[in-house]
Amino acid sequence: MKTIIESGIKKSMPYQAYRDLVEDLVEKRATTGHEQSTALINYTKLNAKRMRRWDKTLKVSDAAKKRLSKFDMKVTWLVITESWCGDAAHILPVLNKIAEMNPNINYRLVLRDENPKLMDAFLTYGNRAIPKLIIIDNATGNILNTYGPRPSEATGFVNRFKAMNGTLTESFKQDLQHWYNDNKGQNVIDDITEILSQLQSATVYQ
Repeated sequence: MKTIIESGIKKSMPYQAYRDLVEDLVEKRATTGHEQSTALINYTKLNAKRMRRWDKTLKVSDAAKKRLSKFDMKVTWLVITESWCGDAAHILPVLNKIAEMNPNINYRLVLRDENPKLMDAFLTYGNRAIPKLIIIDNATGNILNTYGPRPSEATGFVNRFKAMNGTLTESFKQDLQHWYNDNKGQNVIDDITEILSQLQSATVYQ
């Protein structure tokens, strides 16, 4: 597993490089991943707009900032993603904002289809669901936790809808995007802040 993680980190890029890549793909009318369909290319274009908006407008509360400042473990956040992924477009800017607030967090992104072994080591219910955040202890290389592909509230909505309807409809997917817009990244901030607090507490009491 450590070899797979190390390979993923070597192939990874910082957030700004990923943002530049997506903008370049929009100009070229292309997308990341093996499939270059019109639909996925259009999703990449839409996601570039979403990320631009969140990069400019995302807010983190003073309470969350205070909790985040207490995290003093040196970690790498390795996120598996693709430019066409709608969930990623909402989540990645939030993770970047959090990482910018704490120098102990090294935030890196890696593409799913170029790293199948890494993706297959972190499946969600047997699926290659993205984005997937892997939190790695820099000192030991151990995996401390994972997060994704969706924040906790969105995961609940999706699971309940699937239980009742079997699969996600286009109408539900649109509703989910509205939820992301209304929530403004706060559920991701709450989830990640809690994860980091738990990791910090576990280290203190070891």
